[in-house]
Amino acid sequence: MFKITRLYSDENGDSRFEETEIPLNDAGDIGALSDAVSAKEVIFREVDPSYDYDFHNAPQRQYIILLDGEIEIETSLGEKRKFGAGEILLVEDTTGKGHKTRNLTPIRRKSVFITLLDE
Repeated sequence: MFKITRLYSDENGDSRFEETEIPLNDAGDIGALSDAVSAKEVIFREVDPSYDYDFHNAPQRQYIILLDGEIEIETSLGEKRKFGAGEILLVEDTTGKGHKTRNLTPIRRKSVFITLLDE
């Protein structure tokens, strides 16, 4: 299983975290692979060390792969979680009250966004 954290909006518009897993299938000598996920775009991003973004919605459904540094995300309900290099988020709170994101390490943090096709 490949573990990711999902950030979504509930029926009241509050942002929430959910732990989820992507199943992997044995592919022999090349390892274990998930089923293919259709994607729209790949976006590379770098933010300043002082990055501290107040409540906002995700612009689209997307996976975010953190390449370095550490961030804290706060939901509209006040729950805070830390995420570091190598972790993957599925961000789906495109409506509702949104979430906050801030850098915890003073570096120019890099990440990759993989935008998903509309459902």
